[in-house]
Amino acid sequence: MNLPEEVRKSVAQSYARAVDQPSPGKSSCCCGPTRKGVTALLAGYTRELLTTLPADAVQNAFGCGNPIALAEIRQGDTVLDLGSGAGIDVLLAAKLTGPSGQVIGIDMTPTMIHRARANAEAADLTNIEIRQGIIENLPVESNSIDLILSNCVINLSPEKPRVFAEMFRVLRAGGRFVISDVVAEPLPSWIKELSQLYSACIAGAIPETDYLAGLRAAGLVDVAVRDRLVYGRSELSALIDSELAGSSCCGSAGLSAETIAKAVEALAGTVASIQITGRKK
Repeated sequence: MNLPEEVRKSVAQSYARAVDQPSPGKSSCCCGPTRKGVTALLAGYTRELLTTLPADAVQNAFGCGNPIALAEIRQGDTVLDLGSGAGIDVLLAAKLTGPSGQVIGIDMTPTMIHRARANAEAADLTNIEIRQGIIENLPVESNSIDLILSNCVINLSPEKPRVFAEMFRVLRAGGRFVISDVVAEPLPSWIKELSQLYSACIAGAIPETDYLAGLRAAGLVDVAVRDRLVYGRSELSALIDSELAGSSCCGSAGLSAETIAKAVEALAGTVASIQITGRKK
């Protein structure tokens, strides 16, 4: 999986399978350790908050944090969600920005776009627009966005500098961003080649220092990590579905128990989910 289009195609297929063929007890394709309970799947979201949303948006959420918690969304804001999936963060943002604001979700997977639109309708929120596109080439007007959100998506991009440049382009002067994502210390080459671990938000992760440097190189300022959770062996085992080796939703062939154990041992303590904030000057 070296060519960007091949990576994007593989990721899109993995998430479509995860949504179209859910399997209780398996891990989500990205970052959520289990489907058995929303509190485990959706770290950072309260149960009370989740009960205000359509069940489909919650059950098909794949994230590694709650960017809404740090976003300080204002009435009338124009908000952009990179990789909006089934719409959980789009829905929450739309409630906060109110009818005078607008929330735009971008996703490349037709299945996710259909579900997000249906969930917006079910929630009776009319200030939401879901657009199909890739985050490396956003179908969004320049200098038009007050706030960018993204939840465990940019790590999946094979062209992260393009994503950071697009963020800068679409933000208004003074516009801000909140990202929840997975980072990792330099990965062994054999792990980078496992497509299942790419869709599981591991093989495409880059070091935290490179991630922050990429945002700054794009022209974004006040870039800072606001929270960090380092994954140990148990979290990594859940993340890549070690209990159900060979039947992971994140790849057509699955991984052997031996390969998963080897990956967990190699990665323990080197992978983390972080929350990053910053702005356009």
